[in-house]
Amino acid sequence: MVQHRFTMTTSLEYSAHSADGREIEAPDKPTPPSTRSDIIATLAGVGWFEVDDDRQLTAVSPELERITGFSAREVIGKPCISLIRCPQCLKGCGVFRHGHIQDTPLRLFHKNGHEIDVVRSGQAMYDGDGRITGAIETVRLADRPSSGPSEQIETLLGSLGRNFVIADGELRTISASTELAGTLGIDRASLTGLPLTRIFGESALGDGGALREAITSRDRREGLRAELHPVDGRRLPVSVSVGPIDEGTHCGIAGARVAIMIRESDEGAHESDAASFEGIVGRSPAMQRIFRLIELLHDNDATVLVTGESGTGKEMVARALHARSGRHGPFVAVNCAALPGELLESELFGHVRGAFTGAVRDRPGRFEVAEGGTIFLDEIGDMPAALQAKLLRVLQDHAFERVGESVTRHVDVRVIAATHIDLARAVAEHRFREDLFYRLRVVPIHVPALRERRDDLTFLIPHLLQRIGARRGRALQLSPAALQALVSAPWPGNIRELENALEYATALCGGQTIHPEHLPPDLGALALDVPREKGGTAERMAPALTLSRDEQEERERLREVLERTRYRRDEAADALGMSRTTLWRKMKQYQL
Repeated sequence: MVQHRFTMTTSLEYSAHSADGREIEAPDKPTPPSTRSDIIATLAGVGWFEVDDDRQLTAVSPELERITGFSAREVIGKPCISLIRCPQCLKGCGVFRHGHIQDTPLRLFHKNGHEIDVVRSGQAMYDGDGRITGAIETVRLADRPSSGPSEQIETLLGSLGRNFVIADGELRTISASTELAGTLGIDRASLTGLPLTRIFGESALGDGGALREAITSRDRREGLRAELHPVDGRRLPVSVSVGPIDEGTHCGIAGARVAIMIRESDEGAHESDAASFEGIVGRSPAMQRIFRLIELLHDNDATVLVTGESGTGKEMVARALHARSGRHGPFVAVNCAALPGELLESELFGHVRGAFTGAVRDRPGRFEVAEGGTIFLDEIGDMPAALQAKLLRVLQDHAFERVGESVTRHVDVRVIAATHIDLARAVAEHRFREDLFYRLRVVPIHVPALRERRDDLTFLIPHLLQRIGARRGRALQLSPAALQALVSAPWPGNIRELENALEYATALCGGQTIHPEHLPPDLGALALDVPREKGGTAERMAPALTLSRDEQEERERLREVLERTRYRRDEAADALGMSRTTLWRKMKQYQL
């Protein structure tokens, strides 16, 4: 083995010599260390580099320039083998195949042709959907001692904002990033042996907790919602990814069983929050007018008629009217189209024992339940004519009788009604009472269809996705292509249809990022068929594909295998019986 010694000179500059005293060529004008990770790695005698998912070099540290003789400007943008001239690399990259390597001995070739014995470690980096986005690797001379189990990788990951915890089978911390200790307000040494419940809380790791379930399932899980519990009592929302570790050792750490990567969450910080009014999201002029009108009615009990297509959010407007009013009673909603006339009358006004078959006891109606509050009569246009007369009396006199009773009861209730039909036309066709129509329409509010407020989609979509993710305990995000497909859709079913589409995508998406293939089929097709506007939310879409039947079948087969392997191209290529390069070429050809 050819050994080398390094002589430290001023300004952290080095000259390298072989054992016989011959100076090894150093790169021209070596890059001075500037970042925290560069300085620490240089002082420790460790070089590092970063690659993208195509193993193209994206960053090279000053120390690695000195070790290899290649300057960063010579190799960045080229395959990593142009810098790390390693015969083993030709057989396949261990980092990309296994996710990590630790203290692997290699013999590299210096730029001047001399061989160098080094030790290499590496860690793959993943996106929220579990796909490898690149890797960060360290290289140190073989005759230099290691700075400790995984410290090099930890330092670099920490400098990139990636915090992690490694725990044993008893869910106790055996290693963690320094930055995490600072966030928690705990001395780094005190983290060792600390139960994960002290870091993430009892609820996340108790029976049925999402994080405990992910850990015990021994599967890789991404994008789980969690909270960090610093000693100062705060609760910091984070997104975590959990990966199992084989028994034995990992990165030199004995007893490691699970690794948890932690990323800060911007939960509650979406732009949609700034566009939200009582849970209704909208920055369009039409929605802003509605918000202003609701504010103006805060001290007014006038009856309101909310109109709009099905799924536009008419009940949310009614709830906002109640929330901004001075009423302290409950908000009671009744769907007038859900019950036949005789049952609807009992539902609204109540009944006494023996009033009809099955009436075994007295029962108050919804108007009595809503005393002091608001009653919301949805789909008022479907109310039978006989009930319309009884409702008119309530609006005029605030009085009614229960079914089967002659006692008049009085209530203090505000009425908000809603309909998706044209009530004026229903009046003209004698299907709805004219006097009731005008009693209900004291203050009309029309909620526009989603296609009439498309500017709100960029706020509404993340708002709904965050709400769905909260229900499922997941931190979700949309790829640019999926977002553009959603923004471009016509949404005849309005917000209800949009929310259902996001529920569908969430169910199909196993990771954190929703892609077009997770959307309902008609929406996923938009990712290929609809061009994006220049300067829009995401980059321009590729043109639509025109494929033969055989190509369509091959594209579908590739997509299925890629989804099954979670887009890990090494595994997918093996399953398809083709090289990784061929797979990558076909993915580009078929826009996968």
